[in-house]
Amino acid sequence: MLRTTVTAVALFTGLLAVPPESPPPPPAPPAHPCAAAAQRCEGRIQVPLDWSDPGSERIEVAFAWVPRKGATSTVLANPGGPLPALPMLPTLERTVDRQNLLVVEPRGLGASSPLDCPGLDLGRPETITACAARLGPRSRFFTTDQAVADMDAVRRALGLSEVTFYGISYGTLFAQAYAARFPGSTAGVFLDSVVPVGRDGYAIEPVRARTDLLELTCRSSRDCAATWSALVRRLRDRPDPAISMPTLQGMLPRLYEPVFGRELNAAAAAYLRGDPLPLRRLAEAAAAAPVPPLRGPGFAGLLSYKCGDARFPFDRDAPAAERERQLERFYAKKRPMRPFTVAELGGSTGWADWCVHWPTPRDNPPVPPRADHPDVPTATVAGDYDTHRPDEVARYFPHGDLIRVAGGGHSTTLGTDCARRALRSFLARTGALPRSCDVSSYRALRSFPRTAEDLPDAGDLDRRVVAAFATAADALVRRDPGSGSYRRLTEEPGLRGGRLVFDDKAATIRLEEVRFVNDLTVSGQVVLNPDGTATARLTAGGAETVLSWPAFRPLDPVPVSGSFGGRPFTARIPV
Repeated sequence: MLRTTVTAVALFTGLLAVPPESPPPPPAPPAHPCAAAAQRCEGRIQVPLDWSDPGSERIEVAFAWVPRKGATSTVLANPGGPLPALPMLPTLERTVDRQNLLVVEPRGLGASSPLDCPGLDLGRPETITACAARLGPRSRFFTTDQAVADMDAVRRALGLSEVTFYGISYGTLFAQAYAARFPGSTAGVFLDSVVPVGRDGYAIEPVRARTDLLELTCRSSRDCAATWSALVRRLRDRPDPAISMPTLQGMLPRLYEPVFGRELNAAAAAYLRGDPLPLRRLAEAAAAAPVPPLRGPGFAGLLSYKCGDARFPFDRDAPAAERERQLERFYAKKRPMRPFTVAELGGSTGWADWCVHWPTPRDNPPVPPRADHPDVPTATVAGDYDTHRPDEVARYFPHGDLIRVAGGGHSTTLGTDCARRALRSFLARTGALPRSCDVSSYRALRSFPRTAEDLPDAGDLDRRVVAAFATAADALVRRDPGSGSYRRLTEEPGLRGGRLVFDDKAATIRLEEVRFVNDLTVSGQVVLNPDGTATARLTAGGAETVLSWPAFRPLDPVPVSGSFGGRPFTARIPV
């Protein structure tokens, strides 16, 4: 059950029991000069490499302190990754705009004693092994259990009595670890895009293909997963050079983007019916989208956290060769990427394969398995298309407060107004939080028509008008603010011919003899207006057509008005 009233609840589940003996608190660090600052202050402190051994090597941790006039509370924020946090400070300042803000750079990253390995490439296992050997045993202390102790040391150096932890993505793991390890200084926790923690206290890194996301936009059949399985079998039997298996699987995580969410199921069904163009068009956009390189010296810090903080389908203390055998047995037995095989996806599923080569000899669960947890206000937001869907998050946090972001993806508080408002309301402790918010901007297509006669029926409306609207709507969705893969394009071929030219500065799309259906050519221009409507002046099948409709709204049918051949009309056109 989803609940959103902010109450004092047990923060995490399955991890209660007898609390362990607490070690004596470390001595209070000397007050940092930033403690007296009246404006943003960036500083550094020295901390032990191993917090269980005060005499261990000292390392340096960087932070930024942003005091706000009149603020009565402090937010300790981490934007996730785990990547350097300080470069995200301007974004976090805009998001947390009324409370004091503290951002601590996690050890091993960015400005905090970074771990670096020249030549590190996650696609080459031998460089991971070499990096681990280069860094030696000290790298085992660059993990979340140690990083949150650094964060608390900064809190104490600034003289702060307590903080509310706001974590995004991997930052939610820091938040859970901090709250469990430092309950006395935790005033509240807000989690955006949760990394769940298992009963053993380690993070859960899912290995799966995410075909479950297809169900969120499934309109073209009762069982889109079956359609997808049939598509994979078809491409396995008859490979299509335009659609590789990795590209096909890579479209699933993009379902939060309006173009892919709107079209992918219908495109898969069309392909199986002998119409490959819609799916090839999506595959071309997905394959061309820029992908950050998985190499660079700074990935050493990322490996240290991801491999040290999580459980994978192999033993943490096993040698690399045995880990590989255990992982292969897991793939063979569980087939987590079905309907794909791991070999079809290039032989790797990501972190599990990379972490095989990174030793994790220290027992360091981010959240102590026997820890008590603070009885403080908490809230969790989860997007439908997030790494963990709202129903999954609810299972991990059955006593917590959950806000579902319908149509949302990852890190919703950074890009979704309603999630950001919920965060601010939570931080200010003002009013009840919403049960959910909806950021959907489209309705999924039922099918891809080949001819004007295949289009959905719109009563007495001329089929050329319906085809003109379908063509214009197909062009406009590619400028939806959430369609990252398409917003970078300045032009694209029409589905079945012609060309689309995008001019975002002028908020226009030019259609040059575009064919969305085979038997009708459409030319003209679509304009996105400041009031949120779209207007189009088109020539469709030789007739002048003017259209106006609400843009980026999840409507079906869509209210459309305009004129055709000089005659005005109003209609409701199905998607």
